[in-house]
Amino acid sequence: MSRRDELLPVSEVVDELGISRRTFYRWRELGRAPKCVKLPSGDLRVWRSELAAWLLSLQEAV
Repeated sequence: MSRRDELLPVSEVVDELGISRRTFYRWRELGRAPKCVKLPSGDLRVWRSELAAWLLSLQEAV
């Protein structure tokens, strides 16, 4: 986690990925979504660095 890292709400994550909230939560159920932080309120957040690392992990080898 860098000093410029930030916690993103699910709404921003799905916007960046171009997917629906339903798809995001389905991916979570399947263990395919980026790791989330669950706040005491129950809301989920994703560290920007975790989202970036998750996207890199999906990159196919050429």
